[in-house]
Amino acid sequence: MNMAGASQTSRDSLHASHEGADQASKSRCEITPIEHMVEPDERLIMAHDPYDPRCEKIRALRTELLLRREATDRADIVALLSPCAGAIAFAQTGRPTLLVDADLRRPQQHLLFGTDNRQGLSQAIEQGVNPQLHTVRGLQRMSVLTSGPVPSNPLELLSSRSFASMIEDWRDNFEFVVIDTAPVTHFSDGLAVASLVGRVLALSRAQHTPYKDMQDMLRRLAATRSQILGAVISHF
Repeated sequence: MNMAGASQTSRDSLHASHEGADQASKSRCEITPIEHMVEPDERLIMAHDPYDPRCEKIRALRTELLLRREATDRADIVALLSPCAGAIAFAQTGRPTLLVDADLRRPQQHLLFGTDNRQGLSQAIEQGVNPQLHTVRGLQRMSVLTSGPVPSNPLELLSSRSFASMIEDWRDNFEFVVIDTAPVTHFSDGLAVASLVGRVLALSRAQHTPYKDMQDMLRRLAATRSQILGAVISHF
């Protein structure tokens, strides 16, 4: 090969290298696709009746979590153990918020937001594609990711590199991410999510959750070495 040809090959190679780097950068920063808008169920009082006295307690919880943020340049991601209106409280601050239904056993978020569940988290992990999100009517900065079809291997999906990569993508594209998981007392899925997220809020219902189960749940969560932000007892 003559010198002119070698020079041209070098320039082409360098151009391809820069182009590949640009594409990789875009991939890391790409916002996941948005599907149609969904309507929050009337049970989500933060969306329909923000002046209800119960909402003040949710806002107080939101304030506590805001004060415990580790960084402001990436999303604050918190794993929950049961459905919670807390994600709506974050969205009402006007900051980009994502609610993820990672309960791949008995998902509920698609019911609370009135949408089908044919596509969602499980399908996105299995196929290695960006998940399709839903915007929420009345909450322009909030997105919802439903669970998708119930898979035969929930724990394996939530322990996968594909899901871990998805979480890192959310860290770059949102300010707050709330992940709902299956109950830790029955399944290990929540522990897998906790180990990836690193921050956990344990929820229980008064007169419904046995104290022994709550203790066992906190013990198992501690084994993940995740930061337990606190335990919340709900009376409603």
